[in-house]
Amino acid sequence: MFRKILIANRGEIACRVAATARRLGIRTVAVHSDADAHARHVRACDEAVYIGASAPRESYLRWERIVEAARATGAQAVHPGYGFLSENEDFAQACADAGLVFVGPPPSAIRDMGSKAAAKALMEKAGVPLVPGYHGRDNDPALLQQEADRIGYPVLIKASAGGGGKGMRRVERAEDFAAALASCQREARASFGDDHVLVERYVLRPRHIEIQVFCDAQGHGLHLFERDCSVQRRHQKVLEEAPAPGMTPERRAQMGAAAVAAAQAVGYVGAGTVEFIAEQDGRFYFMEMNTRLQVEHPVTEAVTGLDLVEWQLRVAAGEPLPLRQEQLALRGHAIEARICAENPDANFLPATGTLQVARWPVHASFTRDEVLPRVDTGFVEGDSVSPWYDSMIAKLIVWGEDRAQALARLDAALRDTHLVGLHTNVAFLRRVITSRSFSSADLDTALIEREHEVLFKVPGLPLPLAVAGAMAHLLAGEAARAGPDPWSRSDSWRLHGLSRRRLEVEHDGTTHPVLLERTHDGLPVMTLDGERQALGLQALGGARHEVALGGHRHVLTVHAVGSRLTVFGETGSAVLALIDPLERAAAGAGEGGRLSAPMPGKLIALHARAGETVRRGQALAVMEAMKMEHTISAPGDGIVAELLFAVGDQVPEGAELLRLEAAK
Repeated sequence: MFRKILIANRGEIACRVAATARRLGIRTVAVHSDADAHARHVRACDEAVYIGASAPRESYLRWERIVEAARATGAQAVHPGYGFLSENEDFAQACADAGLVFVGPPPSAIRDMGSKAAAKALMEKAGVPLVPGYHGRDNDPALLQQEADRIGYPVLIKASAGGGGKGMRRVERAEDFAAALASCQREARASFGDDHVLVERYVLRPRHIEIQVFCDAQGHGLHLFERDCSVQRRHQKVLEEAPAPGMTPERRAQMGAAAVAAAQAVGYVGAGTVEFIAEQDGRFYFMEMNTRLQVEHPVTEAVTGLDLVEWQLRVAAGEPLPLRQEQLALRGHAIEARICAENPDANFLPATGTLQVARWPVHASFTRDEVLPRVDTGFVEGDSVSPWYDSMIAKLIVWGEDRAQALARLDAALRDTHLVGLHTNVAFLRRVITSRSFSSADLDTALIEREHEVLFKVPGLPLPLAVAGAMAHLLAGEAARAGPDPWSRSDSWRLHGLSRRRLEVEHDGTTHPVLLERTHDGLPVMTLDGERQALGLQALGGARHEVALGGHRHVLTVHAVGSRLTVFGETGSAVLALIDPLERAAAGAGEGGRLSAPMPGKLIALHARAGETVRRGQALAVMEAMKMEHTISAPGDGIVAELLFAVGDQVPEGAELLRLEAAK
């Protein structure tokens, strides 16, 4: 076994490899750029080497720097993780030339499987089923049109060197083929530097099923069953599960045998994934092979009880496969959800920002063991999600005796995952797994589009309940800061009679007045948008509160960052800004009318000019931060004395935006 390995990657996969290596007594070397010098994966390794600037082309894609780092630190092997250089034959060859073991297949296997067209020609010789299509080298547009007409519409045009959903076009009619081909080739040239394409019959309602394979240097190969990865957005996976729902033992054996044949046809060594398109009737066709470990490998680990990274290291060190095919068995059902920094309601626009709060299910494990749910992540609370790398924050993996139990556990785990500071897809994932299609295992790659109505622009936590949670947080905080007697309290407590307290809550750009009333021994009464409701409030410790509202009891968790509160409940979450008009007016007066940015962001609008008279509550500026708009209003009547920023400026948190003077 190796004494030391370098991990040529970052994030959760680097943490994952470091944990397994440590258990095997192997020392590890991390690499990092400017953007992640203090990231979790750097701290997880025994050594760390700086390899360049934040942009991947200046660091993680500079394989010569990584090879030099491995040699300088005395590493014997390089683990590529996934992404970046993991499927780069030049990098694999450079490692071999430098006397380093590449923890993956030989360069020739990467090359053979790197071209979709060449790979399909090899698979045809190996007897692996292929989608009817044209995979030849002649890309004359007239010939491609002729082949598409022969195959029958709809057809799919695919970049031969493609991946990640790029360079793909579905064509419904012969008259649309030429334009789609030109568009596909332009994208292929821009993305991969190669405009060669292939044309295949478009499989209606396809499922995406992949087989995990392993081969050793002694010529043995086996499969570790299948994963269903049909739920996708923009041709990228969202949820993965094992085993595939509806899979029969006979079909599993057929697909497994085809996958092993595909791997052995290219002299494969190590972990790989053979991906198939499957029809609803069970027929399946080879799509491509990923010559690396996959992001979704934990679900295979959960249903087999095996450590696939350990297998990778043992095979790379020259050991034979630890088990034979007949010794492998499936147990239970596992599902993985990819948690990403993105806004599903804005076409999954990636989000950046600081993870101001990162709370995971209370019993979650952060290592590969028998404790589930499992969280694989390269982030901790306080880390920044930068624009330089993939938007995935974490993977949440659950296991159950059957699919129904696994689904219930995943829903509970997502409910208890609280991430604050930027947009994430956590609520979207909950909606997907509770949708009719997913819960009933009616799966295909268009599931998200088919369930569009129930997945997008769905309200989160109802506003009255969210505001009740905010009131619970406010009162609990004041009670905690109070002295030993009621006279030191600041929550409007009265010995006799009724106290009234006026506040404002901002939600989705709209300000709502809130009146909070209470007697010295009665329940608080909240009036929101004209509706009065009694509140039963009980602090449960930490950020958790029990709230009785409208005859129902709810457990809410409230996380505060400055004046912004994120309230999580059973049915979702809501983000509020809690404003005490008296405190705001006092702060404005005390600072001479100073108005500051509540968070870092971009100034996108100014609604006042220098010298203009403004009224209390009037909107003066709008900032965009964490993909959300925040309106800054006048704390009192006055005159705008000076504007300190212009529209379009990036503004740091706490910066003074403008100054107000009292009206004369």
